[in-house]
This record gives sequence, structure tokens and C-alpha cells, in this order.
Amino acid sequence: MRVLIAEDSVLLRAGLERLLADEGFDVVGTVHDGPSLVKAAAALHPDLAIVDIRMPPTHTDEGLRAALEVRRMMPEIGIMILSQYVEERYALELIEANPAGIGYLLKDRVVEVDEFLAALHRVDQGGTVLDSEVVGQLLGRRRRKSPLDTLTPREREVLALLAEGRTNTSIAKHLFITDRAVEKHITNIFTKLQLPDSPDDHRRVLAALTHLRE
Repeated sequence: MRVLIAEDSVLLRAGLERLLADEGFDVVGTVHDGPSLVKAAAALHPDLAIVDIRMPPTHTDEGLRAALEVRRMMPEIGIMILSQYVEERYALELIEANPAGIGYLLKDRVVEVDEFLAALHRVDQGGTVLDSEVVGQLLGRRRRKSPLDTLTPREREVLALLAEGRTNTSIAKHLFITDRAVEKHITNIFTKLQLPDSPDDHRRVLAALTHLRE
């Protein structure tokens, strides 16, 4: 397997390079920042890139953004994110775009060399390897961002029936409430889902689509 390492820590970069070389991997290059990763990937075309998230110049999310750029240009290259942090925004984008050949492990939670090497092979073969803590945080972020979180339980019930194509009268009969109460709930739903009254949009349909997507 031809591997490119993107890591700004000199000691960790050298350690990874030595470990992989000893295990029969072909380390085709090492870089210490995001732009260098993109350039090296385009020039060397490795099978897999091992990427830290926080690299120069700002030490925020350069590595992850560079990994996204690599995948856009060369989706066949596997990406193994190896970091101390869970960076949610770009990690979700990276995984959702194409989860095949993607890994995300936390440095402090890698306790067995053999397991790490096996994870590299799985990613190289098109698998997906995600640390359970990463999964938990990413799912938590997605859950927090749901537009339905602002709805009350009753409004959720009304929206679910609306999504089935029911009329206000049908919803009222099903929930044993008045038509006026249904109208009030639907108005609240439109407001909370930020669906303003517009001649170009059918708010009931847009609300139903939001429910179905979630």
C-alpha cells in the first residue's frame, strides 16, 4: 500500500513513517500542512493518506479541509483521519460525500498497533472505519441541528399526519381536537420551520418534506 502522511508533529510523523515502513507499507511522502497534502496527493497519487486535522498555519481544521479537497479531486484515494479532536462540520461533509474508503480514529484511543494497521487496510479496500466516540459526537451534532427539535410533541403528531396528506378535519378527528386547534398547531409548525407565507411555495408540502427528510 502506498501511503502519504500529513502530520505537523515531527516526532509523530517520523514514528508513523518508521512503523509503516517496518510493516511493509510504501510511504511515498510526508507533509506537515494542508496545502502540501493536496499538492503531494496530486503528484504522488497514493492509495491512502493519513491526515491530522489541526496543522499549520492556524492549527484548526486545515488537514480536514485538505482531505476534502483530495477526495474531490481523487475520490479513489483512501483517507484515514488520525487526530486528537473531533471536528464535526467538515468530518460530516467528508463522510457523507462518500463514506467508502474513509476512516476517522482518535490518537489517544488507538491502543493496539495491529488494530491500527488493520484499519488502514480496511480503508484502503474501500471500507469505513470510525471510532465510536467520533460516531457519537457526529450523530449528536446532527440530532441537535434537526429543524424538528423546536416542535412540541403535539406539533410533531400534527406534522406526521399532515405528511400523510390528511386534511385539517381529518387530523382533528384523529387527534380528538378541534379544527381550530389544528390550524393553530400548523401555523406554529410553519413558523418554527421558518416557512413564510409565499405565493411561490406550498407550505404544507414543504413541511411534509421536512418531516420525511428527518
